[in-house]
Amino acid sequence: MIYLASPYSHPDPAVREARFHAVCREAARLTKEGYTVFSPIAHSHCICQHGLPLEWIFWWRIDAEFIKRSDEVWVLMLDGWKESTGVQAEIRLALEFEKRLRFVEPSQ
Repeated sequence: MIYLASPYSHPDPAVREARFHAVCREAARLTKEGYTVFSPIAHSHCICQHGLPLEWIFWWRIDAEFIKRSDEVWVLMLDGWKESTGVQAEIRLALEFEKRLRFVEPSQ
């Protein structure tokens, strides 16, 4: 299973929405190629609209569990991935859990 990390949090809701759609497109493409993909953003974006916080501090425990259960962690290099607190924490967790780490460009 691939854990597909990507940036999400941003003060502008339009940026969050664009990031959500970009990671969903990538997750769909990878799924069509036969991969089993979990994207925390694709999973949690809609849930957050019902009162859950957006910050990594809330999601880290959940995401850490999915990273533990994944075979690989792929980082979708959307704008902001290097600055993203969540993505950088996911990279550290991947290394801590000795998961294969791969950086991928978004498809168009």
